[in-house]
Amino acid sequence: MWFRRLLSGFALLVPLVLLAIAIFLVSYAWPAIRFNQFAFLLHNTWNIGNQYATPIRQHGAIIMPDASFGIFFLVVGTLASALIGLLIAFPLGLGAALFLSEAVPRRMGHLVSFFVELLAAIPSVVFGLWGIVFLVPLLSHHVYPALAHALSFLPFFAQPTGSGYGLLTSGLILSLMIVPFIAATLRDALQSQSHAMREAGISLGATRFEVATRILLPGQKVALAGATMLAFGRALGETMAVLMVSGNALNYLPQNIYSPISTMAAFIVAQLDSALADPTGMAVRSLAEIAVLLLLISLLVNGLARVMIGTLKEHTL
Repeated sequence: MWFRRLLSGFALLVPLVLLAIAIFLVSYAWPAIRFNQFAFLLHNTWNIGNQYATPIRQHGAIIMPDASFGIFFLVVGTLASALIGLLIAFPLGLGAALFLSEAVPRRMGHLVSFFVELLAAIPSVVFGLWGIVFLVPLLSHHVYPALAHALSFLPFFAQPTGSGYGLLTSGLILSLMIVPFIAATLRDALQSQSHAMREAGISLGATRFEVATRILLPGQKVALAGATMLAFGRALGETMAVLMVSGNALNYLPQNIYSPISTMAAFIVAQLDSALADPTGMAVRSLAEIAVLLLLISLLVNGLARVMIGTLKEHTL
């Protein structure tokens, strides 16, 4: 009985910690929430105000003159970079999972799987440094000009290609960071399938590729949906790697896929030092409001994943 109670206490600890964090963030950001209201999401200007002037009272709050807190450009940058990362990572992760589970011997598969999963263990700052030193020069000097020339008929891919820091670079870095989540989850799901299904498909004349894609993979929709949403949530919250390669655009919406951007998580880190210089504290509380919004988006993504998985399970059964 005591062991069951102990496990129940540990199980309740996680949601309680999450609830405590959410309560703290909302209470700390409440003055900013009351001051910014819905303009926080709709406006595209972030300005902590004139720090050399006397604070003023506006809409019931004390702020610095000319202060304005709008994060529409952050919402766009966060969602766009995460979606691009997911679009690139999904086929890579799916292909890697099929290759590791069906196309290589099991011993070699374990070795290759180790290196694929190792991507998830690399610190994000290492990805960011590699992006600055190697990826950004390669993309800006060779890949992006060729891509813009080949796809010039698509406005979002046309010139200018910029300096290499921007939306597509952030998406590429994010894709490398979330591929292991998709590949490892789907590989384990495929390997758990009965060998009788593989043997039945081969006995009917199907190739190994046809068995994997037409027999095994359709039965793993739940695992695929769960892995995809997990990877998307990971991409939404990534900070350091995106901060280092995104270009840290301020009050700027991307004009094409090469444009510099900023994401919500990276923006909190980049602006915290200057926000602390605001004597009214409104800038820091507005950053806390960004954190609240990011937490809500993460909860929404996880909730949507639950609904998708539940729906797919019902259809599968």
